[in-house]
Amino acid sequence: MSPKSTAQVSFNRRATLMRGLFDVLRDESEGLRASEVIERLARRLPPTEYESGEYASGAQRYEKVVRFTSIPLVKAGWLVKDAGRWHITDEGRAAFAKYQDSERFLRTAIAAYRAWRKAQPSADPEEELEEDEEQATAGITLEQAEEQAWSEIERYLSAMPPYDFQNLVAALLGAMGYHVGWIAQPGKDGGVDILAFNDPLGTTLPRIKVQVKRQQQKVAVDGLRAFMALLGTDDVGIFVNTGGFTRDAIDEARSQTTRRVTLVDLERLVRLWTEHYAKLAEVERRRLPLQPVYFLAPEG
Repeated sequence: MSPKSTAQVSFNRRATLMRGLFDVLRDESEGLRASEVIERLARRLPPTEYESGEYASGAQRYEKVVRFTSIPLVKAGWLVKDAGRWHITDEGRAAFAKYQDSERFLRTAIAAYRAWRKAQPSADPEEELEEDEEQATAGITLEQAEEQAWSEIERYLSAMPPYDFQNLVAALLGAMGYHVGWIAQPGKDGGVDILAFNDPLGTTLPRIKVQVKRQQQKVAVDGLRAFMALLGTDDVGIFVNTGGFTRDAIDEARSQTTRRVTLVDLERLVRLWTEHYAKLAEVERRRLPLQPVYFLAPEG
């Protein structure tokens, strides 16, 4: 892959793509999977004949151009890429509204990128993009590997039978130091799937009630309130849902002072699983077996 490979795409085109990228994301408060972002962008701003081509590795030029050109926006603090998802920050939304001209939008991000690097600015921002491309390739490879890993984990958990997923959550609680006293069996459970305690005999309050859902749709505030209605004075709740929670549900949980509830979405669940992986018994690790892979970290 030549370090000048995106140089054949004009600065104006790259700037237009970045404005288009933000247009895709601006109404997505929780962001989107990177693959979906690029797919939506391609529908709005289709690849040119050159961009439709592929490198020897099989990677499409269009995706490479988008990923590479977005680096200054990340370093400027306008765009966040995390756990395979991309989302715009408040600073990014402000910049999108302020700089309506595409080239000015990208040039401003590049100026912020220069400040981040604490390096002498080149005379031409286009040249700076070209010079940094080879260094950025390693970072893009790592970025894509992380996205693929998150997608595979999400598919794996989404296909897991509900009661296997419930047992996975119980295993995680045990690895975190809680004592699982009861796990619901198949059938009607009354809205509580797991009971856990802070000590082996369950004598130390609070008692922990857990509801577990493995579904794609977000839990709305009504669903959260139905669960909170099951919490007594000496209870705290944990609501696990792979599909996440609506903004209203999140705000409702945060506002609670007596019926405390912790919300756990897919990303938080996987991060907790990774954090406590060493404390899981081997038989429990098989519920979601993970293997660390090491990459050379890009500069910065």
